[in-house]
Amino acid sequence: MSGHSKWHNIARKKGVVDQQRAKVFTKFAREMAVVIRNSGSADPSVNGKLRDVIAKAKANNVPNDNINRVLQKYASGGAGEDYESITYEGYGPKGIAVIVETLTDNRNRTAGDMRHYFDKYGGNLGASGCVSWQFDRKGMLVVERLDDMDEDEVMMQALEAGASDFSAEEDVFEITTTPDDLGSVREKLEENGFTFLEAEEAMVPQTYISLDDEDDIKNMNKLLEMLEDNDDVQNVWHNWENPTEA
Repeated sequence: MSGHSKWHNIARKKGVVDQQRAKVFTKFAREMAVVIRNSGSADPSVNGKLRDVIAKAKANNVPNDNINRVLQKYASGGAGEDYESITYEGYGPKGIAVIVETLTDNRNRTAGDMRHYFDKYGGNLGASGCVSWQFDRKGMLVVERLDDMDEDEVMMQALEAGASDFSAEEDVFEITTTPDDLGSVREKLEENGFTFLEAEEAMVPQTYISLDDEDDIKNMNKLLEMLEDNDDVQNVWHNWENPTEA
């Protein structure tokens, strides 16, 4: 039940996470605020979407104190900024498909930034839906592969918890779910003692594209860096098969 490793895209993002801790804390606080506003509840015990965001934040090493501050702020009736969720789609060098998920309080600023990044680094911003058809939205749980873990046992527990697919890679186990089942599968596996390097909904490419030209590779790396460094950007998904991560 294995295929091309989906950890490649996520692993690159983790490297950026480690370098930009403060920005990551801010982005998760923003995501929690939007989920709380949309659902009307700051109680994770009754708000499944909020539990999923908190699990994702913890997988990215956001301290409990930071998470609790956001929960306390909204539980006590605190007001927050009015963020809007906007997804941008476009092409990087040589037609690499790129999806950018944002939460913004100024759509004109964010749209201008997105257009500038794509134009500057050999791509172009496209219309809604221009590349998303090349991706499938899935729940993605990534578990570090430890020496004492039995692959067959981990796969059995994942499938019994409701996972739709399982892949054993060199250093991780990748557990795939439907988006709706992500929370329940994660919680069942947590009860069995699992912890996760990633636990989130992901846009998984159906196929991957390689780049051979050094200038294209440089521009693609720079485009991703600029997108991921933007405060309004929550997630960046692409179908570039970076040879340094293969």
